Amino acid sequence: MLKHLLATITLATAVSFAGPAWSYDAEMAASYARLFAPVKGAGAGKALHLMKPDAFLNKVNAKEPLVTLDVRTPAEVGVFTTIMPGSLAIPVNELFSEDNLARIPTDKTVVVLCKSGTRATAAGTALRHIGFENVYILKGGFKALTGYLGPKEANATPAPQPVQQPRPQSKSTFPLPPHPSGRYPAPVPFPRRPAW
Repeated sequence: MLKHLLATITLATAVSFAGPAWSYDAEMAASYARLFAPVKGAGAGKALHLMKPDAFLNKVNAKEPLVTLDVRTPAEVGVFTTIMPGSLAIPVNELFSEDNLARIPTDKTVVVLCKSGTRATAAGTALRHIGFENVYILKGGFKALTGYLGPKEANATPAPQPVQQPRPQSKSTFPLPPHPSGRYPAPVPFPRRPAW
């Protein structure tokens, strides 16, 4: 009998201590419920702020004010990343420090990306959850972007933009006279380095 009573007391104690372990943060759950409330059916991707590669490239080509946020590791970013003006590379494990959050603009569209979109989805959703409504996620990450463009186009150096040359003045201090077209001749390239 004593053995049975001891077992019952032990079980009751275990259940009473295990109750809090099974609980969750109700306030946080309610905030996620508000965040995900519009995520329904065919509009789920839009509600989650997912951006397809073609939409991303359309924004880039239209020169819309936009910033990319690469959340991959420094080793991954060292191989390749975006070269757009204002682009950020902050690893996801360092993203939510006060200093790094302060680097993310709130006046431009921010597109979060990674290799396949998994880390970007987690980071972008969390950023939106804390108030960054201007954050979008590149659906499928760099893999989808490369698949959409093709590997050759995705890794091509962007074409240089034409630079307006200033018109030469009548009295030039440059050692060579200007070409009749008004431009100076191109400089002679450096000699090739010897192959050792």
